[in-house]
Amino acid sequence: MERLALFCSGSGTNAQAIIDHFAGHPTIRVGCLLANKADAFALERARKAGIPTLVFDKAMLNEQTAVDAFLAEHGTTCLVLAGFLWLVPARLLRRYPGRVLNIHPALLPDFGGPGMYGHRVHAAVAAAGRPESGITIHLADEVYDRGQVLFQARTPLAPGATAAEIEAQVRALELQHYPTVIEQFLQTYQPGAVQ
Repeated sequence: MERLALFCSGSGTNAQAIIDHFAGHPTIRVGCLLANKADAFALERARKAGIPTLVFDKAMLNEQTAVDAFLAEHGTTCLVLAGFLWLVPARLLRRYPGRVLNIHPALLPDFGGPGMYGHRVHAAVAAAGRPESGITIHLADEVYDRGQVLFQARTPLAPGATAAEIEAQVRALELQHYPTVIEQFLQTYQPGAVQ
């Protein structure tokens, strides 16, 4: 049984889509949800679904006791970043090699890196006048938005599209694709095949 640990920082719309997708799944479950903000609405979504939660700060994440113990307690086999804004510590990348997934709201390698998240990404795409945007689902590593790309989906943009309009289009792609890409990845994953 695969058990996902969702890492969130905000409202948790992607987390909700993942929770809903895997409810009753025969081989994949959302085992727990962790958030680095006590007021993240993702926590409430998890509680309503009966999923254990943990709120942590940067010290807890880096000290490798509370977070690691929580993940172990819930049998975690894969970390899924769903709107999580911090880098995952190297020790967790080593503990879950090739099994830390992230979604980015643009077509990497463009519009990625430190400080490029959420509305900032869509504003940058709008300012650049790009004819399309999209999502990138990738394996996380020690550098923001650098890891191996697993999947991209694109959406054409109207000339002069605003950041809010781009965000709505990209969010629809996230909710549509992230859960299914996670499922496909876990069902075809071979240990050692992804570095």
